[in-house]
Amino acid sequence: MTGETTTRDPEHGADPAAEIEFVVAEPAPVPSQLRDAVDVARAAAIDEAADELGEAAAATAVGMHLGTHDEDDGALTHSFAAELPGYRGWRWAVTLASAGEGEPVTVSETVLLPGATALVAPAWVPWDQRVRPDDLKPGDLLPVEADDPRLVPGYVDTGDPAVDDVAREVGLGRERVLSPEGRDAAADRWESGERGPSADLARSAPAQCGTCGFLVPLAGALSGAFGVCANGSAPADGEVVAFGFGCGAHSSVTGVGGSPVHVSALVYDDGVDLEPAGSR
Repeated sequence: MTGETTTRDPEHGADPAAEIEFVVAEPAPVPSQLRDAVDVARAAAIDEAADELGEAAAATAVGMHLGTHDEDDGALTHSFAAELPGYRGWRWAVTLASAGEGEPVTVSETVLLPGATALVAPAWVPWDQRVRPDDLKPGDLLPVEADDPRLVPGYVDTGDPAVDDVAREVGLGRERVLSPEGRDAAADRWESGERGPSADLARSAPAQCGTCGFLVPLAGALSGAFGVCANGSAPADGEVVAFGFGCGAHSSVTGVGGSPVHVSALVYDDGVDLEPAGSR
């Protein structure tokens, strides 16, 4: 059978009655006239360029022939360099088809495509993934999707005892609360952020926030790893800090009075030689 191969199921090969045949279609051969139709493909590319650039500039917009590519359905695509301002590395791709050997060649599609070195726009990122905390200004609204995985309905067990116990006690609760996924995402964000143990300030600190008297622990499932700094002299005052974070304002830091910053001895040198009055 032309264009097909027949294989037999090896598990049933010993039993002719149970033999199963699988017909696997082979790719259709590419008619030879498609490879030779470079002029047909170039003319199609020029016609496509003329629609955008006009007849005068179309011919020079289609450059040298770059090669061919066999398609799965027996068609063939010719590629030409795109000689267009701002389109360096792009190519004209013209797909040709034919009913068989010796049959007329027809143009299926002509399109301008980026090559491996082409300058293209970055991948699209949805707006809700582009927004950053400091993008929000007074009056701006940031809606939350109904199926946001960070939140679950308030009547669902969240796995956070501080939330679940209160909700059950009063028979109510917030409409939506943090899901385990949302809680884990927050913990990862805080742990790797500027108030986490890997911050430069934390690495040079004399002690960690977990042992600081100014730490106000969070409630619930996050209470064992995070708290809020309540030291008005600390750089993280009022912010969530990881227990592994730290700064020079730890409650255990003690020292002598005076300025903590070293001040060099004052030196007066105005470049003027002074002589006692009446010495002349």
